[in-house]
Amino acid sequence: MRLSRIIMALAVGLAVVAVPTAAGAAQPQPTPSATTDPPQPPPYPPAAAQLTVNRPTIYLGETVTLTGTGFGPNETVDIVVSVAPLAAPAAGQAPARRSDGSTVAMAPVAFHASAAPSFTAFTNAEGRFTRNYKPTVEGLLTFTATGRESGRSASTELRVLPPRQPLPVTGDSLGTPMKLGGGLVAAGALMLLMTLAWRRRQRLGGAAR
Repeated sequence: MRLSRIIMALAVGLAVVAVPTAAGAAQPQPTPSATTDPPQPPPYPPAAAQLTVNRPTIYLGETVTLTGTGFGPNETVDIVVSVAPLAAPAAGQAPARRSDGSTVAMAPVAFHASAAPSFTAFTNAEGRFTRNYKPTVEGLLTFTATGRESGRSASTELRVLPPRQPLPVTGDSLGTPMKLGGGLVAAGALMLLMTLAWRRRQRLGGAAR
C-alpha cells in the first residue's frame, strides 16, 4: 500500500513539473530584432575615379595621353575640356622660359574659361581607359571625365604653351661649319697640288730616258 502511494506521489510531482515546461514551449518565441542581431559590415566602397595626364606642360602642336581609372566597366566616358588663359608671373618672379631659353609672354588677363571641343573614351572591363589628345589652343586646359552609366567623375589640368620657336642662328653657330669647310677645301687643294707635282715628275723622268 505504501509502495503504491509513493509511486502515485512521484507521478503527480512529475506531472506538476512537466506542465509549466510544456506551456513555455507552446508560447511563441520572440523574433530577433535589429538591435540584438550582430551588425553587418558595410559593403566595400568602389575606388574613386581618377584622371591623369602623362605631361603636365606641353607646347602647342604636341600630343598628350589621358589615363582614366575607377570608372564603370565597359562604359562610355564623356570628357569635357575647358580653357583658361595662362596667368602672368607673380611680381618678383621670372617669366616662363622655353627649352631654347626664350621667354613666354603671358599678359595678365581676366579669368574667363572657354570651352574646347569635347570627346569620348571607352573603358575596359576594369574601368580603365587611355586617350591621346592634341590641343588646338593655348592656355590652361581642364579635362573633366564623367561615366555615362556609373556617374563617376574626375578632373585633371594641362598647361599648353605657345609653339616652340626655332633656335636663332648666331655667329658662333656659323663659325664651326665655316671653319670645317675651309679646312676641307685647303686639304683638297693640297692633295691636288701634290698630284700635279707627282705627274710632272713622272713625265720628266720618262723624257730623260
